[in-house]
Amino acid sequence: MKLFSFYSVRKPRQFEHKPIYWDPRKEALEDRIRRVKREMGEEEAPEDYKPSIKGTFVEGTSHLKKSLERGDDIRNRVYKNMRLLLILAVLGVLFWYLFLKS
Repeated sequence: MKLFSFYSVRKPRQFEHKPIYWDPRKEALEDRIRRVKREMGEEEAPEDYKPSIKGTFVEGTSHLKKSLERGDDIRNRVYKNMRLLLILAVLGVLFWYLFLKS
C-alpha cells in the first residue's frame, strides 16, 4: 500500500481528438461557396452580423418586465438595494445595542 508522495505525482491525461475523416477539398469548396454567396448578397457576412438580442432577456422575465413598465432603471434598482442594506445594518446595530450588549 502506497501513501501519498510528492515525488511521483501523475500528470492528468491530455485530451487528444483525432478526426475520423477530413476532406480539405470539401471544406475549401464550402468556404468558396460561402464567400461567393456573401459577395452576391445572398448571405449576411459574419462580421456584419449583429444579433438583435438586446432586451430579449427582459421580455422573457415577468419581474424585470414589470420594473421596466414602472420606469425603473438600473440605477434606481441599485439605489433600492443599497437602501435595503442600510436599513438592515441599522436594525442589526439597534438589535445588538438593545438586546445583546450587556
